[in-house]
Amino acid sequence: MLCSAGEVEGAGVLKDVSRAGACLAAASHVPALGTKVRLYVFIQPVCPFELAGEVVRVGEDEFAIRYGNLDPEIGRLVDDVAALVTTRD
Repeated sequence: MLCSAGEVEGAGVLKDVSRAGACLAAASHVPALGTKVRLYVFIQPVCPFELAGEVVRVGEDEFAIRYGNLDPEIGRLVDDVAALVTTRD
């Protein structure tokens, strides 16, 4: 999974995702609280998509974002990815 915070880009592992937010672990870059970020989700067999949100929690090598209202189509993709992330653990 890729992420972009302004001009800074990074990568990480999608730890958790829901229609409210997402958590990225093993992140190569951890943005500061309040930073606006974009996550680019590439998890097969789900069609690639993008999530935009604000950093609400940070850890040593992970961070969580919260996003507002999702487009219904993106919401369905998030649900599909959430099912895959849950079964991966």
